[in-house]
Amino acid sequence: MILSRIADQTAADRSTSRDRPTRSSAEQRSRSLHRGARAAQLTYLLFLLSLAFAEPARAQGEPTLDSGDTAWLLTSSALVLMMTLPGLALFYGGLVRAKNVLSVLMQCMISAGAVGVLWILLGYSLAFSEQGELIGGMLGDLSAVGLSSIGPEDLRSGTAVPEYVFAMFQGMFAIITPALMAGAFAERMRFGAYLGFISSWLLLVYVPLAHMVWGGGWIASSLGALDFAGGLVVHMSSGFSALAAAILLGKRHGYRHDPMPPHSLPLTVVGAGMLWVGWFGFNGGSALGANSDAGLAFLTTQTAAATAVIGWALIEVLHTGKATVLGAATAAVAGLVAITPACAFVSPLGAIAIGAGASGVCYFAVTVLKPLWGYDDSLDVFGVHGMGGVWGALATGLFITEAALPEGVGWGAQIAKQVLSIGFVAVYSIAISVGILLALRVLLGSLRVESEDEQRGLDLSLHSENAYTLQPAGTMVGHAPAAAPREHSGAA
Repeated sequence: MILSRIADQTAADRSTSRDRPTRSSAEQRSRSLHRGARAAQLTYLLFLLSLAFAEPARAQGEPTLDSGDTAWLLTSSALVLMMTLPGLALFYGGLVRAKNVLSVLMQCMISAGAVGVLWILLGYSLAFSEQGELIGGMLGDLSAVGLSSIGPEDLRSGTAVPEYVFAMFQGMFAIITPALMAGAFAERMRFGAYLGFISSWLLLVYVPLAHMVWGGGWIASSLGALDFAGGLVVHMSSGFSALAAAILLGKRHGYRHDPMPPHSLPLTVVGAGMLWVGWFGFNGGSALGANSDAGLAFLTTQTAAATAVIGWALIEVLHTGKATVLGAATAAVAGLVAITPACAFVSPLGAIAIGAGASGVCYFAVTVLKPLWGYDDSLDVFGVHGMGGVWGALATGLFITEAALPEGVGWGAQIAKQVLSIGFVAVYSIAISVGILLALRVLLGSLRVESEDEQRGLDLSLHSENAYTLQPAGTMVGHAPAAAPREHSGAA
């Protein structure tokens, strides 16, 4: 009707113009502008009508790429890689003794290399292929080996991002997870044994858990446990596996007798800051789009980490009389670990509760549980990632909002599901990790370096390099000898 009215009015204008005597040039220009305005209205209306007919067709057709979601996931992938290189490398590097710093940096670097290749060749297909399963509910199939069945234009099902981008984002998680374990057996594991361990562990522990939780496997689909960004898959798996490795390798020479202080707390704090920033991509990117879930995850991630820093400092003051820089760095990581599985399922107040709980749980694990059990977890991977992951997975059920609860599942039932998933991941990670390490011991003869190499330092004995130039007296250039050093009481 609107079109016909505009057409009728235009025809009437033309008829009137023919019947009237010639106008002045000003009047002619005015009428010309009037007709131009009518034409513009008609063009705009046709444009609106084209959109109205096009949207239903698009909705019924194939999904289309969303540039905003894709840009956010690309950014998040880079942020998660930054967490390993250089974030985790600097964090761990500062915590070990100066003679071992390069060995830790190399462990993080080789994880990015080895895992980066294995993920493309085999890991992604076994974790996230959607054609079938090799082992029902536990492992995907080989349909995407080498990403050969995926093209640049293919979108990941259920998202508006290319599957290549999704594969890279998940690959960054795969890189950092085995690298986290290095902190537990730092300063004593052979380089070849480490490379064999993380490669086998990726395929036998991480990939199955990633499939079970995020790839349609039984933990998510049958058990119904929730893990938004990796409390079970990343932190619990690495933390409990690291504990098994630390116990199996044995304690460092001089542990609890010789001073083993962090050689550079500034490096550790810089690394912790990079981890904190990168965690926004870790958690926020797990929304797989620039959406409300990403915004909530961003907010709760920051809130939990901030709360944990305050909580740990208060506990330290009450326990030892002073708040420490090392404690603050450790607390930040503990809060980030704990909020990871829950970041899109809880409110800001829930994030505060989770951050506060993380500071208490992880402080207890580092300062009480570790000395009580007597294991040498060099940089407290189990105390922060293992126990922090346990608390986070449980807290997901405790503080989940009503809107985030799965349909038909009550609060108590969800807590029970979280508890079952915690037990399974702990047992599975330890059992498979012990099996891998025992097999490597048979193949390699020994998992740890010789005693004299350990005392000399892994930088020289394994890599023939020194991190720092030394003066003849043996002190680092630009550094005065440290007075009365004491061992650190917390790390990640």
